Amino acid sequence: MTPAPEAAPATAPGPDERIARRRFVTVSFLFWLPAGLTSAPMVLLFTERGMALAAVASVFAAHALTAAALELPTGGLSDVIGRRTVLACAGVLNACALTLIALGAAPWVLALGMALMGAGRALSSGPAEAWYVDTVHAHAGPGAEIRTGLARGGAASSGAMALGVLLGGALPWLLGLGSDPGAGLRTLTSDLVLPLSVPVLLGVAVEIVFVLYVLTALTEPPRPPATLRGVLRGVPGAIAAGLRLGARDTLVRRILMTAGAAGTALSALELLTPGRAAGLTGTAESGAVLFAGLAATGYACSALGSQLAPLVARLAGNSERAVLASLGASTAGLLALGATVSSAGAPALTVAAAGYGLVYLGLGAAGPSENDLLHHRVDATGRSTALSVQSLSLQLVGAAGGLAVGALPAGPLPWLLGAVVLLAGALLWSRRAAETTPAGAATGSGGG
Repeated sequence: MTPAPEAAPATAPGPDERIARRRFVTVSFLFWLPAGLTSAPMVLLFTERGMALAAVASVFAAHALTAAALELPTGGLSDVIGRRTVLACAGVLNACALTLIALGAAPWVLALGMALMGAGRALSSGPAEAWYVDTVHAHAGPGAEIRTGLARGGAASSGAMALGVLLGGALPWLLGLGSDPGAGLRTLTSDLVLPLSVPVLLGVAVEIVFVLYVLTALTEPPRPPATLRGVLRGVPGAIAAGLRLGARDTLVRRILMTAGAAGTALSALELLTPGRAAGLTGTAESGAVLFAGLAATGYACSALGSQLAPLVARLAGNSERAVLASLGASTAGLLALGATVSSAGAPALTVAAAGYGLVYLGLGAAGPSENDLLHHRVDATGRSTALSVQSLSLQLVGAAGGLAVGALPAGPLPWLLGAVVLLAGALLWSRRAAETTPAGAATGSGGG
């Protein structure tokens, strides 16, 4: 999968680097905005429909299992039939899923919606980024600078999540009508649409815009007509090639292990922060409001970190040192959260809030440099599959880490476990950073 050096074509089809970057940023924003809109009201919408928390957990499991099961096959599919087709299919599936979730009442309908959303999530893992890198390489060659575009795409994704969380949490409250919140909307739609459904329906509208934009803006060179036999033969081959690359290439393996460490850190934050917020405010309801604000702040910090990634890489000297420094900052943030878990007062809360933001800031800054290294190790035939393997590593190791964090007694120990795992991921890059010269990082390449 390691591409051989080649000269950029004199006249490459498709948009140039600047246009490709702008389209990649737009696609990233449009894809993640519905996810942000639905994250705040989703659980409350399910319980409002009469589902117990155990049933809610089951439908979320349907989403996670579907996404994990399809992660590699859909990555291979993108490498075989094209980025645009797979990404448009992801948008269509997400639009159908959100429609079922917004309007469905029966548990099986909601579970089907979550499963379809998991399939859409798997389909979307990698094609947009792979399209951007393919397009830049077609114009400027495999050594082209891509970190800036990856950073802006990551910033757009995190910014969309932050905006979506705020809108998704505020819209149901703003739509409260009369003395009984939401009574007018319920009456008008015969209880089909609840105030909590409105952000989800807005997400459907955004998904439709996303599909139309993908089909019109993400142009790519013509591919040979795909037959069912060719797809069935090509997808397993792409998956196997991606797994082999992770097994034999030291640098790619390090990136995959780092993704797993980041997944554990994020699982710890998502699992432990809501309870801590409720403890600070005194009630679960007010804690949920505080957590929504914290989540939006975290996404904003991640967006800032992604935007700063090129600067961090320049200051550090190369991508490897940038990843090491960024993950080190995130580890410091988790340690700050663990150190203040039993403390009260304004100073401790300030340190905890700073630590929370620092975790997301560091992870946001590390991502573009990691993927800059990854894309210089793979070519267009396996780019989307490699991103899917990376995403799967984050999900699976993060899920296992979340189980371990949840099994520990309350206190600083769960936070410490997340920090230790993330520190181990950072230290994977300490030897690599020492071996790589700044000149070697100028092209973003890395050896195995």
